[in-house]
Amino acid sequence: MPRLTGFTDNAFRTREDVATAALALLRPLTPYFSVNKGRIRLPISTGVHFDETAAQVEGFVRPLWAVATLLQFASSIADPIDAALAEEIHEVTNPWISGFSAATDPESPEYWGPIDDMDQRMVEAEVVSFALLAEPEKLFHERDQKTQQNITAWLSGMNGKKMPPNNWRWFRVFSNLALIKVCGVPASQVTEELKADLAVLDSFYLEDGWSGDGPWLSTQEENEQELEFQRSGRRDAIGKGRQVDYYSGSFAIQFSQLLFAKYAEDIDPDRVSRYRQQARDFGASFWRYFDAGGSAIPFGRSLTYRFSCGAFFAALAVSPVPDMPWPLSTPGQVKGFLLRHLRWWADHSSDIFYPDGTLSIGWLYPNMYMSEDYNSPQSPYWCLKTLIAVSLAKDSEFWSAKEEPYPSFFQPQLSPAPKQILSNHPAGNHHFCLSPAQFVAWPMKATQAKYSKFEYSSAFAFSVPTGPLIQQIAPDCTLALSRDGAETWAVKWKCSEPEFPTLQLRTATGLQPISAASARWFPWGDKQVEVKTTLIPPTDRWPDWHVRIHRVRVNSPLRTLHTVEGGFASPGRRLKDGAKLPIINSVGEDVHIGAEGLLEDAESVLILSSAGASGLSSQLAASCSSKSSSIKPQALKPDGNTNIACQRTLIPIIERDSIHGLDTSDELVFITRVFAISASANCNRKIERLADRWRDQPKISMLGKLTKMTASFWKSELGLE
Repeated sequence: MPRLTGFTDNAFRTREDVATAALALLRPLTPYFSVNKGRIRLPISTGVHFDETAAQVEGFVRPLWAVATLLQFASSIADPIDAALAEEIHEVTNPWISGFSAATDPESPEYWGPIDDMDQRMVEAEVVSFALLAEPEKLFHERDQKTQQNITAWLSGMNGKKMPPNNWRWFRVFSNLALIKVCGVPASQVTEELKADLAVLDSFYLEDGWSGDGPWLSTQEENEQELEFQRSGRRDAIGKGRQVDYYSGSFAIQFSQLLFAKYAEDIDPDRVSRYRQQARDFGASFWRYFDAGGSAIPFGRSLTYRFSCGAFFAALAVSPVPDMPWPLSTPGQVKGFLLRHLRWWADHSSDIFYPDGTLSIGWLYPNMYMSEDYNSPQSPYWCLKTLIAVSLAKDSEFWSAKEEPYPSFFQPQLSPAPKQILSNHPAGNHHFCLSPAQFVAWPMKATQAKYSKFEYSSAFAFSVPTGPLIQQIAPDCTLALSRDGAETWAVKWKCSEPEFPTLQLRTATGLQPISAASARWFPWGDKQVEVKTTLIPPTDRWPDWHVRIHRVRVNSPLRTLHTVEGGFASPGRRLKDGAKLPIINSVGEDVHIGAEGLLEDAESVLILSSAGASGLSSQLAASCSSKSSSIKPQALKPDGNTNIACQRTLIPIIERDSIHGLDTSDELVFITRVFAISASANCNRKIERLADRWRDQPKISMLGKLTKMTASFWKSELGLE
């Protein structure tokens, strides 16, 4: 697909570069304005759960993240050299300025319509409100009285309406801020609504600056749900989940808290102070979701918003927080995280645009399998919030600061609120997280794939299902189980709150403690099978490996049990000609990262591709049952377009089959070693000795409930002859 001039070729070093990118993203939208400029409809025939008018409102409104800040940029241009850029900004943004009149006029055929309960228009109201707060003169005060009244009336329609208890509450908060600070509505008229919404939002707070995207399911509530099942016999009620994703930070909550701190310090100084402290706490761990090249770990829903993953850094630029912790303690550090992320997207943007230059629904290419029920063709322009730093003056601390480099690679570290262990080990080249226990309990496409896999990687993106068969499920980074002869499959979804046990690594100098992650889950609601999964992160001894241990307990007799466990999905075709990866018999000393080939043997499978190396190796474990499982490692070819980053992939898997029956209290223990080295992560960091790294595999000792990792050290490491 075509590249977008002004974005794909953008160096993303300066304020002018970001302005150029914003214009490049806005310009392709202009042919699709309605006659009076009040709506935008892209020529893509996809539908969403809400009405078509609201979808076209998205088309007009979401670009306002860029329109408002470009207007601020143009008003501050003093250098005559930039006069042409100012004129271009005026030309491109003018339809949005004029379109407000028709869009908010109830007598116009292009009227957006009133805001109703649980209405998608509520989402767009926040963007309208931000635009008014950012550029009140051009977008409000210079308008005729009728348009001002219509804008005020439309935003006021937010109040008194039902809203879901999640990040949406921020949309009404900003609507009321704009009503007070721009539209002249007396604060007394909206104060109670404002306070109520902020109280709901504050109830989502977890720890370390993080909030959940809605109420968090407690263990007590989980037990109550089980009692309700015993009473009703149903488990399909929509309830609370345990999800902490980009909505908790860049897409919504932290982003909105920082903008609230910018615009509402005079209204609620105590809350602003608290939000700034939460930004400090949040920033101390959030930066770890990005690698040295700016790539973010794709995880959770709404990933079609793409580079909005980095919007927290843009909000931190326009709403600075003093005394931010390292590595966000200076404007140059914040600038580095923002611009590296934008550069990564520029480098990976060749397939995200349609031929007319508009954004597609997808991650690295158009992909409706990963889309949400609320993704209209206009939805992806939420990404423009990442460009709001263009509003800052050229001589601001942010734009005048020298961009600082990525701080350092880091050992695996637990982030307690999202309950994930993040790793970018300095001796390897793989940036990813272990994610033992998140899930969403309300209907969402591919919910297990987006929240409930064991790992998520910025280098080897996850896959989503296309159907019920195993190759359609695309079981990367998960364990799929079948009790009906491999006809239907179940994967991890709802699970217990995780534990983070300390395990022991046996080294030359004694035992070294390692923080692991563990969660209990049931593949089926009748709890016939129970799984306890423990995830052990990379170590200095094995920086390219991590380990999964599954204790599979049978609670009532099974005729058969089949499992398929997947590693990281990797490109399944040769880069130069698209042919199949060649079969190789071994990994020789001359094989390097970036080589292409497929290795399968009795205990392991390794996929070598242009993306790097991805493999699995099974360690035999003593079973608590007299029954045993046959083991077959292989490369699974899933359906095309299951992976969100690569259309044609292979997944290293290990099949385990127990076909002679399992009795109550039988227990199987699966030990799986997961290998991954990226060819492109961290700005193409070079990794040598692939053969040695693949052959040197962790060993796990199961001593009752105590797990130890033991190393067969090379002589050179022990200093032996």
